[in-house]
This record gives sequence, C-alpha cells and structure tokens, in this order.
Amino acid sequence: MNGTPRLRSAYPSTPDSTQKRYGQKIPSVGQGNPHLSLRSPASPPDHGLAPMIPFTVIDAPSQRLYASLFYACLTIWRLSDFFGLVHNDTESLSLFLRWILIDSVFLYGLPVLQIPWLQFSSLTTTFLVVLHILFSAFLMFRIPIPVVSWVIAVSKIFYDRELAVSERSVKPATILHNASLILGKQIIHILPEGSAMLNPDELPFCIDSSKTAVNLPIRINQTNPIFIELLRFDLDTNLNETLTVGSREINKLKRLADKDYDRNDKSSPRFLRYMVKEPGLYRLQKVVDESNLEVQRRISDTLVVNCPSASIQAVPQDKCKGDLSDFRLQVHATPPFEIKYSKIVNQIDDGRSVLNIHPENLVSPLARPQKSGALVRSDSSSAIDLSWARTQIVEIPLNESLGVSGGWQYMIDEVKDACGNVANYTSLRLPEVGQQKLLKGRPLEQHFIVHERPTIALRGYDSQHPVKVEKGRYKAVPIDVSSMGPGSLNKGNFKVSYSFTAQENIMSGQKHSGAAVTKEAIVRDSSHGFEIREPGLYTLQSVETAFCGGEVIEPSSCLLINPPEPDLVVNAENIPDKCAGNSIGLQVDLDISGTPPFSIFYNVKQKGGHVTAHVEKIDRLHTQLQLKPMHGGHYIYEFTSISDAVYAEPRSLLQKHMILEQDVRPPAIARILDARPARKACLEEPVMFAIQMLGLPPYTIEYELIHRGRRKKHMVARIQENLYKLTTEPLVEGGEYTLALTSITDTSGCKVSLKDEAKVDVSLQRPRAAFGYLEGKRSIRALENQKAWLPLRLQGEPPWTLEYKNLGSSRDHRHKKTLRNTNDQLEVTDNGTYQILEVRDHTCPGTVDQSADQFDVRWLPRPSVQVAESPSIEQLGDRFVRKEVCEGDEDMTDVFFTGNPPFDFAYEQRVRPEHGSQSMSRKNIKAGLNTASLRMETTQPGVYEYKFSKLGDTSYGHDDRKFTPLVVEQRVYPRPQASFSHAGKTYKYCQDEGAGDEVVPINLVGQPPFQLELEIKHHTVSKPERINIPNIGSNKYNLHIPHKVLTLGTHYVTIRHVQDARGCQCKMDYNAPYVQVSVADIPSISPLEERIDYCVGDRISFTLSGAPPFNVFYTFENRERKAAVSSTAFRRIAEKPGEFTITALSDQRSTDACKARTRITKMIHGMPSVRVSKGRTAEVDIHEGGEAEILFEFGGTPPFQFTYTRSTAPQKGKRPETLETKNEISYEYSKTIRASDEGMYEVVAIRDKYCAFSTQMAQGKPEQKLLTNW
Repeated sequence: MNGTPRLRSAYPSTPDSTQKRYGQKIPSVGQGNPHLSLRSPASPPDHGLAPMIPFTVIDAPSQRLYASLFYACLTIWRLSDFFGLVHNDTESLSLFLRWILIDSVFLYGLPVLQIPWLQFSSLTTTFLVVLHILFSAFLMFRIPIPVVSWVIAVSKIFYDRELAVSERSVKPATILHNASLILGKQIIHILPEGSAMLNPDELPFCIDSSKTAVNLPIRINQTNPIFIELLRFDLDTNLNETLTVGSREINKLKRLADKDYDRNDKSSPRFLRYMVKEPGLYRLQKVVDESNLEVQRRISDTLVVNCPSASIQAVPQDKCKGDLSDFRLQVHATPPFEIKYSKIVNQIDDGRSVLNIHPENLVSPLARPQKSGALVRSDSSSAIDLSWARTQIVEIPLNESLGVSGGWQYMIDEVKDACGNVANYTSLRLPEVGQQKLLKGRPLEQHFIVHERPTIALRGYDSQHPVKVEKGRYKAVPIDVSSMGPGSLNKGNFKVSYSFTAQENIMSGQKHSGAAVTKEAIVRDSSHGFEIREPGLYTLQSVETAFCGGEVIEPSSCLLINPPEPDLVVNAENIPDKCAGNSIGLQVDLDISGTPPFSIFYNVKQKGGHVTAHVEKIDRLHTQLQLKPMHGGHYIYEFTSISDAVYAEPRSLLQKHMILEQDVRPPAIARILDARPARKACLEEPVMFAIQMLGLPPYTIEYELIHRGRRKKHMVARIQENLYKLTTEPLVEGGEYTLALTSITDTSGCKVSLKDEAKVDVSLQRPRAAFGYLEGKRSIRALENQKAWLPLRLQGEPPWTLEYKNLGSSRDHRHKKTLRNTNDQLEVTDNGTYQILEVRDHTCPGTVDQSADQFDVRWLPRPSVQVAESPSIEQLGDRFVRKEVCEGDEDMTDVFFTGNPPFDFAYEQRVRPEHGSQSMSRKNIKAGLNTASLRMETTQPGVYEYKFSKLGDTSYGHDDRKFTPLVVEQRVYPRPQASFSHAGKTYKYCQDEGAGDEVVPINLVGQPPFQLELEIKHHTVSKPERINIPNIGSNKYNLHIPHKVLTLGTHYVTIRHVQDARGCQCKMDYNAPYVQVSVADIPSISPLEERIDYCVGDRISFTLSGAPPFNVFYTFENRERKAAVSSTAFRRIAEKPGEFTITALSDQRSTDACKARTRITKMIHGMPSVRVSKGRTAEVDIHEGGEAEILFEFGGTPPFQFTYTRSTAPQKGKRPETLETKNEISYEYSKTIRASDEGMYEVVAIRDKYCAFSTQMAQGKPEQKLLTNW
C-alpha cells in the first residue's frame, strides 16, 4: 500500500566518515561496539560555506548595512538617469543595457559574498534580476507606470469592500467564494484481503560477538494472525528447522507494533519484529489468522549471516623506493564482497580504492541484480546447497609500487558483504598502539617508511688521473653520495664495497686481474670518504644505507701509485763581466727528480753579514738559476732541502754538502724609482724624477727625452750621491713624453747600457672656462625665487674648480664650485649678471674666455587681473558695481589678464538674498587667453558679490602675499508672480445664466502696475483663447470672465504671462495651476450592459453625465434608497436576489425639483446550490462487486447541470488524486446515482437556468469565470 511506513534499520547508523590524515589520531566515540559500525551507506554531512569577508573583519549586520547602502546608491543613480531623460524628453537604449549589466553583476554577485539573510537561491536571484530589468525598462523608455491602479490592487489585499445594492459595504469574497453552495461528499471503501510477508524492505542482517540477536520484520496487512511458522536453513549443515510463533507471543509483538501508530489507525499494516539468534536462511512458511484460514503470503527469503570484518597482515614498515608494498588484507565475509581502503602518501590523501572480490567457482544468487524472492528451492532438502552463503576467509594481496619516498599509510575503511551488511572503520578507530591501529588484536592500518636509494661516485679522482701518495701513508678518497630521487637520504653511515688489485697484478688497460680482492668500508662522512694505502687499482662495487642498496655511477675507479722521492743535482759556473772581466754572479744548473712542482730551499750568506733564506718554485725537472747579487763581496750559497707535489714535507739535502762560494764585483746600475704610475704634467712646466744608482761614484748618466718620434739626448756627470733628483727642461708641447735612461758609467770607466724608462703625459692645452648659450643668447628669464641653471663650457681634465660672482649683488662675494662635466651647469637662485673669475682643472690652472665670462638672469613678471571698462560697470572705491538685472536674465562681465596663458583663477560668490541667510560658494575657472567672460548668477534675487581670490598662470601659482583681491557687485531683482487665490477650484455656471456674475480672485507679487495675460481653453477645443489685461495697479485683482468666451462644458483658465514696472517678467509653464469654469446641462444616466438578468455576486454598472457629485435614487426590496456618487461611474455589487430599479438622478447644480427622472430595472437571481449525502461527509464500506447510492439535492431554478468527481480516499499529508470526472443533468430538485468504484465522490460545479457556481471559486481561483448567465 502507498501509505505503508518503512521499517527502521536493524542497526544504529554509523557516524559520517571523516578521512584520517597520515599520523593523525582518531578519537573513539560512543558505547557498544568500540571498533565496528554496521550501517547502510549514509549521505555525506552538509558543510556550510564560509563568508567571503570573515566576520572577524566585518560583522554580519555591518555587511548587510553596507550592501543596503550600496543598493540605495545604485537606486539614486538610476533615478537621476531617469530624471535626466525626463528633462531632455528622450529615451535611452544604452542606459537600459547599462542598468541590465549593473543589476545582473550586483544581484548575481551578492550571494557569492555569503552574507547572512542575503543568501538568495539562484531562482530568487533570477526573479529579482527580471524584476529590475522591467523596472529599468519602465524608467529608461519612460513607460507610464499605473501607480494608482497598483496601490488600489495592493490595498484590496488587506481591505476589499464594495457597496452593495442595499447601500452597505460588503466583502466581494464572501459572496463570490460561498463554499456553502456545494456541501457534502461520499467516500466508498472496498474492503481489502489480508497478507503477510517476511522482511518486505529487504534489509540486511548479521550477527557477531557484539550483536548476538536481530529482529526479523514480518509485515501483516488487514489480518490478525494467531499462528506463524518460520523455516530456518542452517548455513553450515544445509539442514532446516521449523520455528513456531504462538498466539501469545504474536499478541505481544502486535502490542509493540501498535505503539508506532495512532490509536484510531486500525487499517495500516503492522510490523512484527521476531528475534533470532542464529545465522541461517529464514523463510515465512505459514500464517494462520483468527478465522483459522491461511493468510496469503509472498515468498521472500532473508539471510542472517556473520557480520563482515577485515584486518591487515602486518609486515615490516621500512621499504626502499621502487619496492612493492607486499602485504595482505584478510577479510571475513559472505562473498561476493566489497572492501574499501584509503592510502595517504606524505600526509596527502591519495584517494580511496574499492576492491570487488568474487571468489573463483562461486555461484551465488546474491550476485544477481534482483535478490528478492526465494533464494533456494526447498523441494528436496538434500538438494539444498548453502555453501555460497557461508562466511569465507579471503586473503587479498596488495602489491603496489612505492614510487615516492616518505611516509605511506594504508587504512581499511569499510567492508561490505553480499547481503549489504557494512563494517565501517573510519570513525571508530582505537588509539594508536605503536604505529598501527588494532581491532581486537588485528591491525587495521599498515605504515611504510619509503627510503630513497643512494648513488655513489668518486669525487675528483678517476682512472685517467692516478692518486699519488707518499709511501706508507693513507689517502682519504672523497666520494659523492646522493639520492636517486628528489628526496634526501637518511642521515647515518654508508656501507661501501670496492675491489682492489695490487699494482703488480693490474692487467693491460687498467683492468682487475683474478687476484683482485673485495673489501668493505663504513663511511661516516662522504667528503672524507674511505682510506686507501697500498698502490694498485680501486673500483667501487656497491653502496648501501641502513635500509636500501644503491647504484654506482662513474667515475668509480682510481689508481693509487707511490712516486719516487724528490732529489737534486747542482752544477755551477761564474758569470764574468764583459767590460772588466770580473765575476758578477753564478749560473747554477739544477737537475731535479720527483713530481713537479718543486720547492728548493737554500741559504745565502755574505762575508761579515747575516744568513738569508730563499725558496725557488720550479715546475720542471731541469732549469738554470742565476745568482747575481746587487752588491759586491764574498757570498756562500748552501742548498738545504727540497719538496715536490707528493712529498710536501721538505727532504733534507745537508748530507750532500751542496755549497757554492764566489767573490762578486757587480757593474754599475741605475733605475728610476718613481717611474710608475705614468706622470701627468702641465704644459710648459718641467718634471722631476728620483734616480737610484749602484756602483762606485762618481757617476755619469745619459738619458733621452722622446716626444712624437723625436729623441733629444741629455747627460749629467760627476754625480756623487747614490740617489739623484733629475729635473727635465720645460715641456712646451702637449702629448706623451718618454724619459729613457740609456747608460751609466762609474769610476771603473765601464759604460753599462740601461733600459729603465718613465712616461709623462703633458696636457695638450691649458684649462679653459666660458658660459654657453641658451636659445642663442647668454641670458635667461626665470621664475621668481626659482632655481636657474646656467650652461658652462669647460676644457681640461675633470674635476674643475670654478670661481664666480654676481655683479648685481650688493655684496662683493666670490663663490667656488666643483664641476665634473665639460658641459656642466651652474645653479643660481638670484637674478643679476654672473661673471666667471678663475678656473682650474684636476692638475693645472686655466684661463677664462673674456668674451663669454658673463651671463644675465632676469625674473618673469607675475600675472594680474582687471575688470573690463563698460558703461554698465561703475567703480566705487575698491570694488566694481554692475547694473541691476532681473532674476533669470543672462548677464556677463569681461575680465582681462596679464601674464602667460592659460590662467587659473578662482573667485568667491556670495549671495545676500532678500529673504533668508546669505551663502557663499567657490568656483575655479581656467582661461586659455588673456580675456575671459564671467557669467553673472541671476537664479535667485538678491545682492551678489564676486571676489577674485586666487590667480595663477603657466609660470606662477597663486601667492597670497603678491595678489590683491578684486571685487565685483551686482543686484538681481525678483521676477513678478501671479497666482489664483483658489487654484483648482471649479466655478459653476448654468447654461441660461448671464455672463460676468462670477469673479476669480488673483494674487500678484512685484512692483505695480502689472500686465497680465490669461489663457482660456475649452475641453473640446484644441486652440485656446488669450486675454490681455494691462495696468493692474495693485497686488490683488478680481477677474471677470467675459461671457462671450464661455460655452457649454468645462473651461480651463490659466495665467500665462505677467510683467511688473521694473521690466521683469515671468512666463508660466503649461503645468501651472489653473481654475475650472463649468457650464453644464441636466445630468443623465445609462447602463453599461443591456442585459436585464444578473446573478448574486455580479456588478451592476452605470455611467453618469453632469457635474459631480451625483445623487442616484433607486428602489430595492420595495424600499426607496439614495446613493451619493462622487465620480461619473455608478456601480453596485448584487448582494441578494431581488428587483433593482433606478428612478431619478441629480448632480451638483441640480435641485430636488429639477433632477432627471428615469426608470431602469434589473433582476437579480440567487445562486444555485447542491447537497451531497444531506450536506455531510458519509463513508460507505462495500465488498468487491457491491454498489452504493449517492443522493444529490438541488436549490435554484431548474434545469440543473452539475459536475462531480471521483478521487482517491483522503490521506493525512497528501492531497487526493482525481480519478474521473462526470457531468449530469437534472430537471427535478433531487437525483440519485449508484456507484460501485472505490473513492471519494463530490460535486465541483453546479448550474441552473440563470447562474452557475464552481468549487474553484470557493478555493480562491479568480482567473476562471465562475458566475455565468445561462
């Protein structure tokens, strides 16, 4: 049945799963089973969206306030665009499209902010956008909005009353929606047959140690059983047993079932929950009711199995990158089943995996899409095989490649058996035990720590570059150890394995021989590596960390050798002087053995002097060493030790007694001490150098001065000192000079050639300074007190030092300035003539160009303003007074400027009105020429004062200290005004009355006498007539309307123009106030419809002509009545049946003696009615095939036509569904119909000879026409 409620779940619902992150604890919850939750899959929790602007920054009420203010600003902007269109009398498509865009962005963007109370649904937002588009269309296209009609329509929602023909206010709804016209309904029930069914909702059931029993639901419908028989098949033995439920236990189960239903609800199905404690396949075998008849039952098998569970067979957690996970999931469940597990890699959720497990050779009815009905055939007990329903233990291997280093975590989330029983582990996990979660001793999680694999290579050594080590010493071979991937290796020791072949066993091509041995080393520091000592070939074989083996990359081999120790052999011979024949030194031949480079250590001792140690660095095996002392005497040379690249510790040579002796008398020599760096000199100045000489004085020196390829020789003799100051002749040409020492002669007479020389750079010209040009002249016009930059032209070597003064200054003060650019500028702030006095560059003094040593600086004049002379302007003291004007007239004043345009000036406009307080405003104007026109303000009468307060031009800004304000004053007279004393009033005239009897009072404001122009327009004539009235000498005037301009009907009298004695005038617009003059005839009345017959609820309408208000006289229910009508329409709603007759009519001008007589009659008929089952709701129970009578009773005027429906029986919270609709006609006041179908019968519409009524009117559906004339 449709109303049958569904059973509650046999197990409590599991809380929603939350994904556990790697290494995060999950608290235990609740009581009962602390580790397992059996449930059907639940929907995820509803998570709310956070606001875009956090409430900690701006609270929710403030956000709503800001949004409302922003919407108000948009509305003001929209209305300003509308008033602009009204002012310009135009329409705008572009403004309409712009407001569509603005409204859409605002309304669709508002819900995104997630502001409380402003979170509209998408449907609501779309409705608001459409509403705003319509509103913008009304405004931007200036479509008239029927505001009054809307206000009336809205007001009728709260107050809807009309006058009835009985002259009292009634609610139309009480007449139109009279539900009492159709009363009663009849409900026919067909009694159903009883039934019983086991587990109709196909719920899953399971039993374990924590849930030892389950309640199997048995649904009974329209029956009271007294005996129930269940059949249970054992899952292990395939044997069956019969379970019997007696009447006492059934009554107890029924009482428990009745608690879930209302006491008066006897027809709804009941669920008897029978408890079982053993697994098996259960079937409802037999049900007997209280009449000892077997109840119809539907075969439906229900399985009760062992609850599913799962665990992990834990393995060691340390793995290497690229290894397989290699662990197993163990599942206890009824196949086929489904297991879900999650994986977290480096604290990042890697998703959930689902495994559907269907063991081989398993044929199970639970695998079929439709599992309802009989699961086994019980024709023969020996043929039953329930092995497919037994719990099986299945181990599922998980071999996933661990391709990322770091932390891996596998977690069992859920296991679901073939029946639909679910064991969920996500939310009910126990606290951590070690690094795994346990469920009664079985782990639910598997953790792995995946380590990076190392790579190893030699650092700085390979097979092409042997390692050279001293004999008997160790050598630390550095290595590079890194990870294969982006991750880092764990800190700790490395185990390195390498092969070694002794040097004498190395095969050709530097290969290992069969005598190679494998060795291992523990490396703690890769930069230090491992130590080797014996000469031979070493090759890396493998590398291992504490967890993973690695890979050897190139270079992986190196050769260690022990080179021979360094040694030295010395041979020496004298170096003779070519002139005197004396020995000037020794030439020593050195023969060296070892590994270059070498360091040779020797001592030099001069007779009577001290010992000096020397070291020679030599990078070859043979070389020559010249020992040539600078000074004469007896010298002893002893070679003490030697070292090379391998044997860094010097090896002693003292045992070889390598000692050399000689007597030295060196030749004379001279050198320039200050030859470096190159000397700079000024033009026409000499240069001095320091010369050092060695030998026996006196000395003679010869030198040359070389310039531009020309050589000039010089000689200086009889020099007694060893240090001599050599001064050249003045250098008169610019450029590079070279001073070269050519020879020296001492007392021995031997002339020795010299090579020493020095460079001198002489400037090509003397430094020079002059002023440059600015726009072809040496003068500038600058702003007052502003900086000016004077161009300079400088020659020489920077930097320059310049001295100058201002000739225009009262103080004779010299200024000094350091300049670094040849075209530098001189910064000055005072006006006057500036003169350059002296200049000097980096090394030399210079000259000043007398023709360009002065520069003139002058200031630009400041701007000024003046009012143009005019006959309409008069100067009174420090201000200018302009001629008076009238309010609203155009007037301008010209002003002149001096300075550099454009000009920026500001003025203050002060208004002293005739009434009210004065005001002041500031205005800024930019003038592009030396003249500007100032528009005088005339919008308000009073005295205007214009004060020019600021002025600036292109060169100068405004300066209060240098500007004198300018004031212009003008008086503005007010416009004259004319108005009716009683604007809007209607002055009434009869058609036969004389002209001039009525007067219209007019008020005038201004200086008399006045001139007045009036417009008189008849409502049927398009062209109005104008009347001019001159010389009105006072401010009050009574208007006598000429009778010749008045005709029958309504006239509108409007003031169009007025002028006073000052010449000021005022023209009235076309919306100015007016008065009416009505010349009317006798009133009349006529119906809007020609028909005579009306129904109760109809509206009877008439149109009136004449001068409102009207009085309508009529009779109803044999009573004379009078109705006051303020408009030209007279309407009344037909409240009751009867005869309605109009007898007379009068308007505002009419009297009782001259009112209009008439006779218009309308007949009002009552509404038809119908009663079903005497107007009550009757319920009739029949059996299948029986019939029931339905009585219809009518009220009204025959014949009657009615419509009735058959619908479903009413249920709580559900609307009846219409099954069929029929129409019938009755010429009598009652009718009987026989029915045999189940349902609810009721009348929905009734019609008699004149009127009709439908229940749609009673339900408030005015869109359908319910009252009609038949």
